[in-house]
Amino acid sequence: MTAYPIDLIRAAFPALLQSRTAYLDNPAGTLVPEQVIAAVAQAMATASSNLGGRFAASQRADAIWRAAHEAAAEFVNAASWQEMVIGPNMTTLAFQMAQVIGQTLSPGDEIIVTRMDHEGNISPWLAMAEARGLVVKWLPFNRESWRIEPEDLAALLSPRTKFLALNYASNMTGSVNDVAALTALARAAGALVWIDAVQLAPHRLPDVQAIGCDFLACSSYKFFGPHLGILWGREALLRSLPPHRVRCASDDIPDRFCTGTPQTELLAGLTATIDYLAWAGEATGHAGTRRERMAGAYQSFDAYEAGLTRRLIGGLTALPGVKLMGIANPNLFAHRVPTISFTHESVSTHRFAEALAAEDINVWSGHNYALEPARHLGLSEEEGVVRIGIAHYNCEDEIERTLAVIERLVS
Repeated sequence: MTAYPIDLIRAAFPALLQSRTAYLDNPAGTLVPEQVIAAVAQAMATASSNLGGRFAASQRADAIWRAAHEAAAEFVNAASWQEMVIGPNMTTLAFQMAQVIGQTLSPGDEIIVTRMDHEGNISPWLAMAEARGLVVKWLPFNRESWRIEPEDLAALLSPRTKFLALNYASNMTGSVNDVAALTALARAAGALVWIDAVQLAPHRLPDVQAIGCDFLACSSYKFFGPHLGILWGREALLRSLPPHRVRCASDDIPDRFCTGTPQTELLAGLTATIDYLAWAGEATGHAGTRRERMAGAYQSFDAYEAGLTRRLIGGLTALPGVKLMGIANPNLFAHRVPTISFTHESVSTHRFAEALAAEDINVWSGHNYALEPARHLGLSEEEGVVRIGIAHYNCEDEIERTLAVIERLVS
């Protein structure tokens, strides 16, 4: 096996070359490699025109738009690039699609949302339910496994269940759900299934064909790219749903859901992000198609991140007064991503964040928009947790520096 080329990986990210800052705030947004920055700048310089023109700059913009949708389709393993809707962020896309999906539902129909999700995969559906007179059912996560268990979902399903908004990986606990099994249960009951893969995408490659869901959403700025939201939907669904669009817009897909002028420069950055992931696959010893090289990169990321996660969790749980919110058993790391959250019996979460920031270590404190998980765990909504998020460009020294600061505070 090729040794993980951490120095080569880190050299691809300008932010890591400019300071000794430890970027462990990754669940809220990752760094971007130089080739993504260059692609955005190049598009701004040469393709800042709108789409559909007969002149060269517009045609360059057209090509960028198409290439980005093709790259996004490859990333999630879509059947067609036309199944990809790209917008400003995942939450905005969810609110947009809640209006669309809501028009197909009737008062008294039931939807299910989880106690595990980020608000971006809860609030849009609550708003949809309020507007359409729907019944909302809440799906808890298991406090022992830290995951959503199939039997808990099965208990909520009924002939009136029409929609399930499901979390793939938690932005608080890092737990990864068996979304394929959960999706199969819900679809067998006649429900549409929407998957929030925002926290999974930086660590594992999504595969909509394997999951069997109806929609899957993620954000490219969470997996080393520009600030965009990405939505995959089944082609038949996207063609049948009633879109919100201006009258003279195309009724084809994905155009009917892509309102307004696209962010062409960011679309160029999205394609460059997919190419970076393929490059990382080559750098870690993998070959094949672009998606196969991406898959290889993610395999290498996962193995490397697991070592850092093992050290961080082991160091935290050895400290007095620390309570980990998530899976701590290394034998179960396949069921989590390296998003690690904790509280302390006497030290404020914000005090930890301030002390770490003073040492150039970036982490988050608070509920981090994981409002329902905080409530489900009985946490203070204002205090929340200390959240440390590892990415494939972090290194052992950064973990050791982090643990040293935390140990000073608790001792």
